Amino acid sequence: MDTDDLGLFGPGSVTWKVHEEPILIVAGLRSLYLQALHPRAMAGVAQNSNYRSDAWGRLVRTATYVGTTIYGTTAEAEAAGRRVRARHARMRATDPFTGDEFRVDEPELLRWVHVTEVESFVSTARRAGLALTDDEVDGYYTEQRRSAGLVGLDPDDVPGTAAEVADYYRDVRPQLRMTREAAETALFLTAPPIPWKLSLPARVGLNLGPPRWAYLGIAATALGMLPPWALRLYGGLGLPTTALSADLSARALRLALAAVPRRYREGPLQQAAKERAARLAAA
Repeated sequence: MDTDDLGLFGPGSVTWKVHEEPILIVAGLRSLYLQALHPRAMAGVAQNSNYRSDAWGRLVRTATYVGTTIYGTTAEAEAAGRRVRARHARMRATDPFTGDEFRVDEPELLRWVHVTEVESFVSTARRAGLALTDDEVDGYYTEQRRSAGLVGLDPDDVPGTAAEVADYYRDVRPQLRMTREAAETALFLTAPPIPWKLSLPARVGLNLGPPRWAYLGIAATALGMLPPWALRLYGGLGLPTTALSADLSARALRLALAAVPRRYREGPLQQAAKERAARLAAA
């Protein structure tokens, strides 16, 4: 029964522990900065997305999808995955260097998006002060192979430990570069048009109304938390002091967000998942 279904992960999973953290708003932005450095992946987004004219709508859809895979029932998560696969299957793009047409659901591109996303989530949470052991970090990557399967990847072909993620990044780095599209996307991410009162739908569970200066601080923190090699591609020095400054900012932001009442930090999907877990525990 869906009323008793805890979804792909559930209480006690590292995934629930990590995604309890509101600081993951920084992680999501960090992953987008990383993803923009892959020319082929960036071409797929630029040629199939209206992210510039509908940036916040895209944010809502992405947040809803992630929330569904983390906190939805198994049926809800699988249905969300089917919708994403169907949408991607129709999309084509042109390689900016070779001129070849390609499908945006190529395993190489799906793997890049998946790895940058989950690595950003767990590394940001940890650097912001969430206590995670090395075994828990590996457990998170292993658990997230289930999410990879939803978008059409073979879970066995996705890095499942921190060491495998590090190896993956080392192998893919020769393909990464700063292109014009990457630079334009990074600029857009850093200073997008922000409504004075931004309110995401209740199903996502976020209520954000930051003035531009606050958003710029979040963007600067996300950029500073990039791996040194990625920061250098963006023209930064990738110095240890940059990472330290970003870590301190993330820790301060995490403490500030922790002071926000839980009812404002948790969306309906998360609340419903905890209610199901409580019913099962009581039974």
